[in-house]
Amino acid sequence: MRAWRGWMLGLTLLLTLAGGCMGYRLGTTLPPGIHSIYIPSFVNRTGEPELEVATTRAAIQEFQKDGTLRLGSQGGTDAYLKVTLQEFRLEPLRYSGDQAKTTSEYRLVIIAKVNFHRSTTDERLSSRRVRGESTFEPGAELSLAKLNALPEAAEDLAHHIVKSVVEYW
Repeated sequence: MRAWRGWMLGLTLLLTLAGGCMGYRLGTTLPPGIHSIYIPSFVNRTGEPELEVATTRAAIQEFQKDGTLRLGSQGGTDAYLKVTLQEFRLEPLRYSGDQAKTTSEYRLVIIAKVNFHRSTTDERLSSRRVRGESTFEPGAELSLAKLNALPEAAEDLAHHIVKSVVEYW
């Protein structure tokens, strides 16, 4: 009788644990037939000069690092991205203790609209707003500090772009 209870308890535990994995799926969640992607230069609607260069480069590097989709040229891929950079802003995070109007730390924020399309039909597979950010201390020259913080924010944005495409819902 004791062996029977132990066996039933073990079976119940196994079924409970297995039930938690029912929705889990190995591999990609991309639609069937999507194995490659074309990434054209991003469209910059922010007014921040050259932002599209840094963010497009970061996204290409992030897709290469991820490896789920093969990168290709226009017309030779299963899917493509249309990314529009919509916002670029600095948000004060912390002020100097002795001067309430002097910012001692900023957050650099980039917001983009990401549209993921199937190449053969131009069907939009997903559309998302993503955000990338970094923080920095301005030091003596705010514009130089902002320029130095840009690659980190572009990389963070790229990570969220790749995630929004590869983890397609």
